[in-house]
Amino acid sequence: MADATGTQAAARPGERVVTLRVNGRSYTVGLDARMTLLDALRDRLRLVGTKKGCDQGACGACTVHVDGKRVLACLSLAAQCEGRAVTTIEGIGGADGPHPVQSAFVDHDGFQCGFCTPGQIMSAVALLKEGRAGSDEEIREFMSGNLCRCGAYPHMVAAIREAAGGGGDAHA
Repeated sequence: MADATGTQAAARPGERVVTLRVNGRSYTVGLDARMTLLDALRDRLRLVGTKKGCDQGACGACTVHVDGKRVLACLSLAAQCEGRAVTTIEGIGGADGPHPVQSAFVDHDGFQCGFCTPGQIMSAVALLKEGRAGSDEEIREFMSGNLCRCGAYPHMVAAIREAAGGGGDAHA
């Protein structure tokens, strides 16, 4: 079985072999049944765009999509994602360029240090898909699970509004 690097993957003692479908690609890896999706993505698959912030489900830095719905990877077991479609920040852009939310974040300086940005963008993409960008207040409410220590929230709201087609001027 090949892992993310194309080498043979075998289960170590106490592990089981799991096939994860991440960003449209299948990865077969040996995992401890208690390994979180976050640790599997970062440590086993070397997809490090998803960040480990609090590791307790409180900050949103680890937000990914599983079957099109946003989840906190630090609270999800990797083995439970077998047979499901996982999308990380590395998988939302296309061959034609970045995702519109990524472009809007750049245009509106929707990040400062950048640590929370992958989780913020993954939540924003889901928020737009869910149709929850009707107003700035609604955007703030449905993004409230993603924390930014730098306080770039007005820029993020403007970016999300632009990606939703509502213009980019920030309303504080």
